[in-house]
Amino acid sequence: MPKDFDELRKKLIAETKKKVKESISEDNLITQAVNCIDESDRTANTLAKRLREWYSFYCPEFSNSIASHPKFIELIQKKTKKELLKEINVKPEDSMGADLKKEDVDAILELAKAINRLYEVKELQTKYLEKVMKAYCPNITAVAGPLIGAKLLAIAGSLKKLSSMPSSTIQLLGAEKALFRHLTTGAKSPKYGILHEHTLISQAKKSEHGKIARLLADKIAIAAKVDFFKGKFVGDNLNDEIKRRLKK
Repeated sequence: MPKDFDELRKKLIAETKKKVKESISEDNLITQAVNCIDESDRTANTLAKRLREWYSFYCPEFSNSIASHPKFIELIQKKTKKELLKEINVKPEDSMGADLKKEDVDAILELAKAINRLYEVKELQTKYLEKVMKAYCPNITAVAGPLIGAKLLAIAGSLKKLSSMPSSTIQLLGAEKALFRHLTTGAKSPKYGILHEHTLISQAKKSEHGKIARLLADKIAIAAKVDFFKGKFVGDNLNDEIKRRLKK
């Protein structure tokens, strides 16, 4: 019996390992990629704020003159303090920045290099995500875009789960906290979740956001079902329908 039990144990472990290996799907890869993009962006922006504060000891005038973090990081790595001040028409002798030692400036620029690398990682992961989404969810990608589509899939848990959701649920994915506040405290009900990032909503009047979100969610629900059941590409048709509805 002990010997038979040991053989059974080995077979069960081998079968479990096989099932774990086979359970990894595109859903898992897409979820990891989109979370990596979000976390890279969030970390880079947090460190960029730290960099600006640190660099302002050295050159406050330039640190406050440019809003874009990536552009700011690019310029301070390429140009000297004197060159940067010249760009904003400030004489070096008029600057309030301290005359830091080279080793202090080098430490600041090392942080800039690290942040720049995070931006590069985000860009590479975004390109990878676009490729995977177009192959796995071509219709969702056509309607929602690769990033929003991937976020919807990640929140839903899988393409299968997303395809089984009604459009009203898809519309609110990403707004779970706001919906919970509405249900428990009577606060204003959310009109959309992740879909607020879609260009059709961000570029429209605020009064039209809810209607556009419902329209998008309706077409994404159709796209998800077609993608899950491996139907033909209908993304262009769905986008045409959206445009026709918006014109009305």
